[in-house]
Amino acid sequence: MVPEKDNEQKLLDVVFKLINVIICLMLLAAALVYVNFCGVPEIFLPSKVAVADAPAPAKKEKVPAAPDVWIAPDTLSFPAGAEGELLRYGRALIANTAYYLGPEGKVQHSSNGMNCQNCHLDAGTKPFGNNYSAVASTYPKFRERSGKTESIYKRVNDCFERSLNGKALDTMSREMQAIKAYIVWLGKGVKKGEKPKGAGITDLAFMDHPADPEKGKMVYVEKCQSCHAAGGDGKMNTDLVSYQYPPLWGSHSYNTGAGLFRLSRFAGYVMSNMPFGASYDTPQLSAEEAWNVAAYVNSQQRPAKDLSMDWPKIEGKSVDHPFGPYADSFDEQQHKYGPFAPIAEFKKKHKTK
Repeated sequence: MVPEKDNEQKLLDVVFKLINVIICLMLLAAALVYVNFCGVPEIFLPSKVAVADAPAPAKKEKVPAAPDVWIAPDTLSFPAGAEGELLRYGRALIANTAYYLGPEGKVQHSSNGMNCQNCHLDAGTKPFGNNYSAVASTYPKFRERSGKTESIYKRVNDCFERSLNGKALDTMSREMQAIKAYIVWLGKGVKKGEKPKGAGITDLAFMDHPADPEKGKMVYVEKCQSCHAAGGDGKMNTDLVSYQYPPLWGSHSYNTGAGLFRLSRFAGYVMSNMPFGASYDTPQLSAEEAWNVAAYVNSQQRPAKDLSMDWPKIEGKSVDHPFGPYADSFDEQQHKYGPFAPIAEFKKKHKTK
């Protein structure tokens, strides 16, 4: 009888071992399925340091571009070594400016908490999203606003002092060198003097009547305030360092010297990029809605910029520059809200050679 019990015990041991093997195989299979669909859990990844310790920019689904529209080079093609590190740092500064250079910046305090990519979408790579494709090919260049030939350094610092309502960077700093290197790298495939399709901001046709801030408010309430808030103060990321959705007015927004304070720039920008998910080939607003919401946003209070050194030749002012004096007889109200076509026609007729 004892030998028979021993045999039974051995059989049970074998069965239990088989069950354990099956359970392990099932767990392994489940883990492989999870990793395949969800990725490796962060706790198993190596810790990140240096540039990578900043919050990663949110990934957005790319809209397929038409063949003739500029497409940014793939960042996977960054070179190895010090050059690649500088480019990665430059991109990080554009995508997560506040982390490095905001009010609580790890490097210095040079901006209002917004990120460069809040205006230059997808780290300056989105077609008609105020991208950097034509910067290297067109700079240095003469700009009427300053009355001087400007470098890329000057253009970047204009953004810091106007759109980010902050302080200029030292042009010899590693941060400025990294930003410039990244911008130049993005435009490496564009020939000198050329501006590819998809560069900058969409140019909308002028309306034959003024933009209406009150109608724009209705557009804002319906299409914009769910992200940018009813008071236009945006929404912070959970780290309370930078904005998930930037403020469109108020003390933390762009100031009166920023490019987006011109109605044509803001209208063209929202037409091709807003609300979230819109693109140049799949807009969600009509042109008139874009003009009107631009009028509403830019009618709100924001930081003032000393513009006394701008436009040394007033005849060079943009048709939608909202502050006088002007070389024409149109008032500030029309220069701010339009209609702009009569102003443009006057400029064309009286253009000095």
